[in-house]
Amino acid sequence: MASASLAFVTAFALVLVVELPDKTLVATLVLTTRYRPLPVFVGVSVAFAVQCVIAVAFGTALTLLPDRVVATLVAVLFAAGAILLLREGFSKPDGELEDAVQSGPGEVSFRRAALTSFGVLFAAEWGDASQLATAGLTARFDSPVFVGLGAWLALVGVGGIAVLLGRKIRERLRPQLIQRVAGFLFAGFALLALGEAAFG
Repeated sequence: MASASLAFVTAFALVLVVELPDKTLVATLVLTTRYRPLPVFVGVSVAFAVQCVIAVAFGTALTLLPDRVVATLVAVLFAAGAILLLREGFSKPDGELEDAVQSGPGEVSFRRAALTSFGVLFAAEWGDASQLATAGLTARFDSPVFVGLGAWLALVGVGGIAVLLGRKIRERLRPQLIQRVAGFLFAGFALLALGEAAFG
């Protein structure tokens, strides 16, 4: 049970830190400026659930491989995540959100807004650092339900923050700094897994 709790807490904390400055937050903020908050939240939450199931399934498949191969693949996943985060953390911020908020929330049906939100976030999460982290942590802890639940709740939390606080959150966060910290954290996980692959 302790391992399951550690898997849940690790997945929740890591995905939350990774996603706060990421395109997930920005995309949800943009969607909230165009549609009513509730359908956006429902759409993104379902997209997150599907993506977490996919990531957990991939991570579970990895556990069928020999331990050293799993550790090497986990190291590769975290290294890829570190590269993504550090590249974004040291690049210039874009004006995507500022351009989008100029038009207020649109009057469209709940279903259309939810489906659009689902589609945008489902596409945005493919190959994302949080998806790589979820797969890697599933393979590392061999506790797919708790890793998936922790990752999903972190993603829903970020979506909820974006929906509730709207564009004001962007003014208070320093996304690039958080991305740099998360990138170095991913690099640390990659080195740890690489050490297990080499000496385990």
